Amino acid sequence: MANTKSAAKRARQTERRTLQNKNALTKVKNLLKVARVAVKSKDKATATVEYKKLAGALDRAVKTGRLHRNTASRHKSSLNKQLVALA
Repeated sequence: MANTKSAAKRARQTERRTLQNKNALTKVKNLLKVARVAVKSKDKATATVEYKKLAGALDRAVKTGRLHRNTASRHKSSLNKQLVALA
């Protein structure tokens, strides 16, 4: 339990931010799964659309500090390689 008003406020802020971060990262993980399934199905059109959605979500997560930029780059690069191999 917080001993001061400021500590109580910080606890509330942390709780709210934790929930926002968790929701954002869950969204990224779900988009990553969908994109991987689309690539495995060998449907280039669907895979391209899903890749674009994922790339945007990864870039937003990096911009807001929820994900490291190298992690996002690694995911995008890996999926892009698989996408190019479909052609």
